[in-house]
Amino acid sequence: MTLRQRQARAPAALVALSAAWALAPAPAVAHPHVWVETKTRIAYDDAGRVAALTHAWTFDEANSASMVFGLDANGDGRYARDELAEMAEINATSLGDFGYFTYLVADGVDQAFGAPKDYYLTHDGTALTLHFTLPLETPARAETALVLELYDPEFFISFRIADGADAVALAGGPQGCAVDVSRAAELGIPDTMDMVNLSEALFEAITAAEATQDDFINRALVACP
Repeated sequence: MTLRQRQARAPAALVALSAAWALAPAPAVAHPHVWVETKTRIAYDDAGRVAALTHAWTFDEANSASMVFGLDANGDGRYARDELAEMAEINATSLGDFGYFTYLVADGVDQAFGAPKDYYLTHDGTALTLHFTLPLETPARAETALVLELYDPEFFISFRIADGADAVALAGGPQGCAVDVSRAAELGIPDTMDMVNLSEALFEAITAAEATQDDFINRALVACP
């Protein structure tokens, strides 16, 4: 799939780019156009199996502004959940085309996800956050290890697990589990975030050309006794 095709298919909130960029030729070198900071809760069922992941993805300020443009229906200067509900549904349901940028392995077995649920968007006055839950198609046991990875293989979107001990949290899991988090390299967002005039040259100044594949993969390893 070409980058232009990818842009056309990807969820709106993940590719909120200017019309000028959309008309530009596809770049030869992959580099991010959207920055997302993530938090994830790993939920276990009563049988001690991994049952669902609940994500909270916060977008960079410039893309957040593009996403909410024109959505303040009542003109109060704020963006309520009901005003953002349609965009939340479009994004949460469209993410399936990209595997939700989420990869989960339980005891060496790749896990599949069901349809997202409980999705909504919030806006804190600066940034937009997409909240959604991914239930596993079949709850999984992780007797040895559970590995969660978050990344975009094409590096169109720069994901990074948020700082802090609560960025990957367990809910209802076995006692004594340890969570080890490896975060993607922190790539600076350009200071000039005018998405209409933003040039490819500026992106290339912060490109991932200097980074390896592992530099933009976020990984959390959960080991339970």
